[in-house]
Parts: sequence; C-alpha cells; structure tokens
Amino acid sequence: MTEQLTEARTRVHDVDALRGFALLGIFIVNITFMASGYPGSLVTDPAFSSPFDDVVRALSSVFVDMKFYLLFSFLFGYSFTLQVEAAARAGAAFAPRMLRRIAGLFALGVLHIVLLYGGDILTTYAVVCLVLFWMRGVRDRTALRVAVIVYGVVLLSALASGLFLDRSAFVPSGAEALANAEHSTNALLGGWGDVIGEHLDGLSLLFLQSVSLQGPAGLAMFLLGMVAGRRRLFSSVRGDEPILRRLQWIGFPVGIAGGVTYALGGGNGNTLAVAASIATAPLLTAAYVATLLRVMHHPRTAFVRDALAPAGRIALTNYLAQALFGLLVFTGVGLGLAGTFSPLATTGLAAGFFAVQLAGSAWWLRRFRYGPAEWLLRWITNARRPAWRVA
Repeated sequence: MTEQLTEARTRVHDVDALRGFALLGIFIVNITFMASGYPGSLVTDPAFSSPFDDVVRALSSVFVDMKFYLLFSFLFGYSFTLQVEAAARAGAAFAPRMLRRIAGLFALGVLHIVLLYGGDILTTYAVVCLVLFWMRGVRDRTALRVAVIVYGVVLLSALASGLFLDRSAFVPSGAEALANAEHSTNALLGGWGDVIGEHLDGLSLLFLQSVSLQGPAGLAMFLLGMVAGRRRLFSSVRGDEPILRRLQWIGFPVGIAGGVTYALGGGNGNTLAVAASIATAPLLTAAYVATLLRVMHHPRTAFVRDALAPAGRIALTNYLAQALFGLLVFTGVGLGLAGTFSPLATTGLAAGFFAVQLAGSAWWLRRFRYGPAEWLLRWITNARRPAWRVA
C-alpha cells in the first residue's frame, strides 16, 4: 500500500497525458502501413488516388508524420529519469534494473515484429536506450550538445543523400514498386505464415530506417527528455507561462511550412522533402506540446488531461493493442480487410479505436495498478512480481 501511494504521488500526469496524445499520432501513421502494402513501397494505391485521397494523405504528412515519434521519444527520455528516481526510492542499484528493463523491452519488440506488426519501434528504443544508459552521468550541457550534434548529423545526411545520391540506384521503378506493393498487400491477406513472412521481409528496411533516422533522431530526443526530466520540466506547469505562447508562435508557422514542403515534395519518396520535415518537425511537435499544456491547465478544458492520462500511463499496452487491432482487422488472420480502406477511413478507424482505448484505459486503471505489458516489464525490471490489483 505504501509503494502504491508513493507511486501515485510521484506520477507526473502531464507526462502521462502527453504520452497518450503521442499514441494517437503514432497510430494514425502506423495504421496506414498495417492497412496496405502500398505506403511501405512508397507508392499510392491506384484504388485510392482521387484528389480527395491525396488531400487526406497530404494533411497527414503536414500535421502528423514524424512529429509524434519525436514526442514519444522525448517522453521516453523523460521517463528514464523517473526510473532513476524509482530505483533510488527503492534503495536498489539502478544499473541491473535498467539493463533488465532494456532486455525486456527488446524481447517484447522482437515478438511485436514477428507476430503483430513489422514497423516496430521497441527494439530500436531498447538499443538506443543502451546509449542513454551509458550517457546517464553526463552533465546537462553535454547532453544538450550531443543531442544537437546527433540531430544535425541526421539532417545533413538527409540533405547530402538528396543532393548527391542517385536514388534510382536504390529505389525500385514505379512499376516495380507497384508490383511490390500489391505483393505485400496479398501477403497481409494470407494466413499466419504469410503475415509473419511479410513482417520478416521488412526487417532490412526497418534496420535501415533505425540506423539512418529513427535511432539517431530518437537518441537526440532521449537526451533532451533526460535533461527535461532532471529539471522536472513538467512538475510545476501552470499553463500560462510565456514560453508556451512563444513555442506556439514559432513552432506552428515554421513546422507547418516544413510539413507543406515535405508533402508537396513527395513525402518519404523524396529525400530532400524528408530533410525539410526533419528540420522543422521538432518545432511543430513543441507547438503541439505547448498547446496541449495550455489546454490541460485551463479550468474549462482540464478534462482533456483526465481523458488522455490513463492511456499514456499504460502506453506500452496500448501500443501493442493497436498492433493487435491492425492484425485482426487487416490481415488474413482476422477480417482480411487490407487494401479496402481509403486514407480517410483508415484515419477514422484509428481515431475510433483510440477513443475506445481512452475509455478502456480509464476502466482498467480503476481496477488494476498496471497495464498487462507494464506489469510484465515491471516484473522483469525489478526481478520480482509486482502487485496486480488496486488495493
């Protein structure tokens, strides 16, 4: 009972709510890859190529793509500091606890890739967290410098690739990409063997993305989040801080301009367009965070935090549940609806299921202390089985 009360007092509900908000954006992106083989092949499904479909995809490119991954990574780094504090409160050595946690996260990621969804981020997070673990003793100034340098290298690499590399030597032609996309979609419509095979076939692309973009960008955000956590950035937010308005005034115009450039430039199919998004996405992400903090701390809209926080508190369970939902809806293991949803329908389905997750998370946490995945990861971390039900 004492442990439960201590944990309740030390939770930062703004962080939980921001994590819940990030889950929605991540799902809106991920579900497009769950629903069809065309996005992963960087081509448009001919069945959904109307101007309206193009507008929906463009809106996602401007306002969603790459933004919520950065937020989720930042919050991962913030939560790393909470793990440090939890070990200190328990009088336990941090290193073995954290290394067990990283190993558990990696194992869950491997199972996620094989069984549920090939576009996993958990394995990348686990590997990059080893770097964060190694750097945990650096000063804030050093962490910030490394974050800027790493993110700068990611941006410069994208610019150099766009300017000097011949993509035709690496990227399939239009006809070949369409054939690959159709093959991937048909594989999703198969049974377990076909679906698992499709997930494993995407490992090379997942590895390339992790090494070139998601891993380094994630590390930069981890480090920024670690510094924010050390300084307890979200522990005393009021919602009326001038910095929040400045982030909105700067982040929205610059971030949206970069998103428009990314969308009009061809999205992930154009490396220079990707570079524009890499350069500006952090500012739009910061503007989202500032806006949500102002909303959550306004008396009339404080209910937003209460709605989002439970989903963010069991984010790992909800992340895995989203993949399971996609598996059961789109693949031949379930309903076999891959290739039948328009961009708008796919986004609507993601929003609808997320609404169910909000209600389900609140219901669950009134009865249980942790989500199933969090409970298992906590058991691995602490090397002892945690209590399950709310006392």
